Amino acid sequence: MNEVSLNIRPGTVHALMGENGAGKSTLMKCLFGMYQVDAGTIVLNGEAKVFANSKQALDAGISMIHQELHPIPHRSVMENLWLGRYPTHGIGPFKFVDHKKMFDDTVKLFADLQMDLDPRLWVTNLSVSKIQSLEIAKAVSYHSRIIIMDEPTSSLSEKEVGHLFQIIRKLKADGVSIIYISHKMEEILQIADEVTIMRDGRQVGTYPSSELTTDLIISRMVGRDLTHRFPPRANIPGEVLMEVKNFTSPNPKSFKDASFELKRGEILGVSGLVGAQRTELMEAIFGMRPVASGQILLNGVPKTIRTPADAQKNKMALLTEERRTTGIFSILPVFDNTLMAHWRHYVRRFGLLDLKSGEADVQERIRTLRVKTPSSSTLIQNLSGGNQQKVVFSRWLLTDPEILILDEPTRGIDVGAKYEIYTLITELAQRGKAIIMISSELPEILGMSDRIMVMCEGRVTGIVPGAEATQEKIMHLSTQFMTQGDSNDKV
Repeated sequence: MNEVSLNIRPGTVHALMGENGAGKSTLMKCLFGMYQVDAGTIVLNGEAKVFANSKQALDAGISMIHQELHPIPHRSVMENLWLGRYPTHGIGPFKFVDHKKMFDDTVKLFADLQMDLDPRLWVTNLSVSKIQSLEIAKAVSYHSRIIIMDEPTSSLSEKEVGHLFQIIRKLKADGVSIIYISHKMEEILQIADEVTIMRDGRQVGTYPSSELTTDLIISRMVGRDLTHRFPPRANIPGEVLMEVKNFTSPNPKSFKDASFELKRGEILGVSGLVGAQRTELMEAIFGMRPVASGQILLNGVPKTIRTPADAQKNKMALLTEERRTTGIFSILPVFDNTLMAHWRHYVRRFGLLDLKSGEADVQERIRTLRVKTPSSSTLIQNLSGGNQQKVVFSRWLLTDPEILILDEPTRGIDVGAKYEIYTLITELAQRGKAIIMISSELPEILGMSDRIMVMCEGRVTGIVPGAEATQEKIMHLSTQFMTQGDSNDKV
């Protein structure tokens, strides 16, 4: 990041856009006191500031919603919300946490924000979208004059995004400034007043959002025109590779009687509303969840898959939905994260590892997937979200699977990197790999899938050929069993 300047006006939304690795989050972490700058000045209300840590930034009126969620899972919603600033009561040095006041303050905050969250519920029982909502409420609770939102809608349903925008408009009316980082062009053009675009750590320019279009933003972000959002289709699906028959979860609220076929060289998109049990079904197929009944056939042969190790032995791979929680080993370097699922391949005599061969494979993956990292020894937690995702992708490709289950493979990835992932998926399908791709983005599902399987409330409601699929058809199947009031969730 070099020589970037931002002017944030009161009561406005200033969007920050750029490819993964462009420096957006790094810049915001400097503003929030997490990183120290080598040169430059932060001026707040006309006064130069130096923040040695995040507490100083919070005290100065700046709060931040981080891209990666880090709640304390085995504590309550209200304890996470007021962490580090619990209300207390008592006399002198004998202070105790005032749980009643903490509960009352939480209820009032949620009422003001029109959020439906139980303050006493443990965070480990919340969905990802609810945790995201909790983080938004926490940032607002500081009564900051500047709120940084780094990918705040990455896990929100369409209804929840609309609710967030209502909160943002209310904050703007109160004179609060929002710095908004997102890869979603439609959101930026809808909510932002100004847009600053970054590329390779430098500022391309700042523009009124009214002067921008999606094509203009993309070309300035990546330095080139992207005339097609999705690569040309070259794969030709072949014979049936996997059959899933009547998969049913022991949990009555989860998937039930789910059946489908997957062909060699096919990209099978899986769509549905939040709560459709898409992820749960795929995790059960991969041996991560128990199954009450059902059968998997590979090449017509019944298989028993009770653990991920069983799945891997049967040439299956799963890229999980939540990169930070279940995808990466944050305290380990890129080298270890890339080889994690393939260590046995490098074991030589006496149990010693062939690190030279492993390093060669890691470097090849860094090159082919264009992972932006100083070296293979860099901790993966220091990479951008998109580059972390590429490393996880690399890990599974090293195992040479026949079936790849990709759960939200482009979440948090910029438009340029998305195209690279799309191209990789298409090339893998062309080589005969069978791909299952879960996505909450309808254009992605429609643009990439040979067939689309739609789920609603744990049941498969239809499988539509990609050439015949429309948003209307997918939405109709996605809401087939919906109870009233749930149909605004995101596909």
